[in-house]
Amino acid sequence: MSDPAHPPAPHTGLTKAEVAERVARGEVNDVPVRSSRSTAEIVRANVFTRFNAIIGVLFLIILVVGPIQDGLFGFVIVANTAIGIIQELRAKKTLDSLAVIGEAKPTVRRDGVPTAIATGEIVLGDLIELGPGDKCVVDGEVVEADGLEIDESLLTGEADPVLKKPGDKVMSGSFVVAGGGAHTATKVGREAYAAQLAEEASRFTLVHSELRTGISQILKYVTWMMLPTAVGLVISQLVVQGHDWKEAVRRMVAGIVPMVPEGLVLLTSVAFAIGVIRLGRKQCLVQELPAIEGLARVDTVCLDKTGTLTEGGMDVSELRVLLKNADEAYVRQVLGALGESDPRPNASLQAIIDAYPDGSGWRCTESLPFSSARKYSGAAFNGPDAESSNWLLGAPDVLLPDGHPSLSEVEQLNAQGLRVLLLARAERELDDPRVVEDVRPTALVVLEQRLRPDAGETLRYFARQDVSAKVISGDNAVSVGAVAAKLGLPGAEAPVDARKLPAEKESMAEALEGGAVFGRVTPQQKRDMVAALQSRGHTVAMTGDGVNDVLALKDADIGVSMGSGSEATRAVAQIVLLNNSFATLPSVVAEGRRVIGNITRVATLFLTKTVYSVLLAILVICSRVPYPFLPRHLTLLSTLTIGVPAFFLALAPNTERAKPHFVRRVMRYAVPAGLIAGLATFAAYLVSRAYYTGTDTLAAETSVATLTLFLISMWVLAIIARPYTWWRIALVLAMGLGFLVVLATPWLQRFFALKLVGTTMPWTAVAISAMAAVALELVWRLVGRRFPA
Repeated sequence: MSDPAHPPAPHTGLTKAEVAERVARGEVNDVPVRSSRSTAEIVRANVFTRFNAIIGVLFLIILVVGPIQDGLFGFVIVANTAIGIIQELRAKKTLDSLAVIGEAKPTVRRDGVPTAIATGEIVLGDLIELGPGDKCVVDGEVVEADGLEIDESLLTGEADPVLKKPGDKVMSGSFVVAGGGAHTATKVGREAYAAQLAEEASRFTLVHSELRTGISQILKYVTWMMLPTAVGLVISQLVVQGHDWKEAVRRMVAGIVPMVPEGLVLLTSVAFAIGVIRLGRKQCLVQELPAIEGLARVDTVCLDKTGTLTEGGMDVSELRVLLKNADEAYVRQVLGALGESDPRPNASLQAIIDAYPDGSGWRCTESLPFSSARKYSGAAFNGPDAESSNWLLGAPDVLLPDGHPSLSEVEQLNAQGLRVLLLARAERELDDPRVVEDVRPTALVVLEQRLRPDAGETLRYFARQDVSAKVISGDNAVSVGAVAAKLGLPGAEAPVDARKLPAEKESMAEALEGGAVFGRVTPQQKRDMVAALQSRGHTVAMTGDGVNDVLALKDADIGVSMGSGSEATRAVAQIVLLNNSFATLPSVVAEGRRVIGNITRVATLFLTKTVYSVLLAILVICSRVPYPFLPRHLTLLSTLTIGVPAFFLALAPNTERAKPHFVRRVMRYAVPAGLIAGLATFAAYLVSRAYYTGTDTLAAETSVATLTLFLISMWVLAIIARPYTWWRIALVLAMGLGFLVVLATPWLQRFFALKLVGTTMPWTAVAISAMAAVALELVWRLVGRRFPA
């Protein structure tokens, strides 16, 4: 609290000369706020990968043994890496530009003039002003305090706000929950506390991503399989088959290269990057890329009413004087004086200031800033008649005892979706912990909230997508329920007062499962509610814009902040809606579902290839026969049946709800499909070896095996491409046509060493492929029944 009757001399801050001197000494807050990796990091991350190293070594080997057409896979890797770098650089450009728009600018006082500057322009000794929702960006010492309460929970884990007085320390990373003040910067740059904690990580961090984790797990297993298989193939082709060393190496490379699902990592990065670009065009800043994926997995969205379902502003619709002998003009003056007493009014008080601007004649001697924890603010005045009085303005159900006659009137107004504040005269001093006892209710201030025009449709979208919406607000439960009911939220007709919720997690979770609207929720309760829902296995997203939402945003699986929200909420959220539009959320969900659903599709293609490649290598080693393919054959097959179609499928629209267990869902079909493809291809190869006679028939046998594997792979593609649209059908047909062009063009036949001899074996390959296709269909249907999508 403060004593405006004897205000201290205002601090003027640094002068321009002092600022220039500190800049010259390098005493600047030079920690970069990054929304993406640097260009050098992007290039390194895309070039220096485990599989680029493996493929690069194999490519160099082929350059030695020749011919160049067996090294086509190396050029594919170069193209893939270039695509990945270009797309991520495009995403970086989008992220960086949006981060500049969304970056908060603290207010510093220099030469006595408050000025908003970039965080990186703060110098040592700067005087930084603080108000509700502001984040402390550097360490400092408080020099001015007006009921200044700071939440340090993000640093210390202690949820209770700390009242700060002049001389107290503040740490960067904490934020203001009530009151105001100013502090001098005592540590800037990398010396600041929060900067030291975050030295190893920038804002561009990889939060838990099941997609990335699953792919890394798959690649780890593939790596361990490759080494023994490569040794076995070399021994088989060199010693058992008696090939010359160059031919043995070519066949070994042909067996190893298709085991590497190299394009899968690329397509995952590209899908994320394009998602960022698409959302960036809608003014949505994705501060952590996997947040796109995370929101797609969300099954419960917790919404703060103010700023999410309603717009920030409010209007005073009515003033109801409760005391019979009270003068309404007098009440208006008190409200005007309360408005003037708070230099940083919230939305409710701003509406009162707009309605009752005249507070002249009233001198504020003490103030109590609004806090979302206590639900009221206050001030002490010397009125025009020199009479001193203490006033409180806040939630009627907090300031009045249960059963008070005025509460029934409040309930009626709340039921209409109106927000009601009580103006009451306090008999005790403002710093008395029992100040709310024995207050005299003077007037009800009725506020009308502005509903967001797009909120109703957004709630209906979540309902259609089986995403449960929970409105958790600090406002009166009945009022919140009325607003939610206007927007058509199911369950809004039975709002719950959070003060009656059990504190035990399991009991709270049960209550949350059955309710949709919760009012009078404290900031700590919001955090507890998120944890309770998570304990039931729910993936929870939390949206909000005020400091009372910070704790819940931080603990939720995905935090979504409005761009106009407090600096603290934007700092902890993974997604910031810069246009302040709740209606952007469906776009984020849809983008995440597109990424996850499509990557699951294409992963099945890549891993089917890995499985049949491993199986073919094992069968060749055990059967002591020449490996049926050269690298060029499998490059052709991979390009037509996986590489090109996977690129289009990965970027296609997809609204399927994301499901957990990525690896299991992919492998449940990739393993049987790969086994069928490998066994059928090897069977066709053995039949062709028995059919063709002579010493130089390996090329004909290879062509039969290539045709068989292509037809089976095309059927796998046809299954994965479902449900069919015109462009999916055209894609599958175009890939088939591409293979026919190779078979029908003489120079392409020679380039790829493909030539079908006679008609018996080619048709035999078609027949074997048809039987394999039937098996693939049966497996697909069996998997669909046992593991429904």
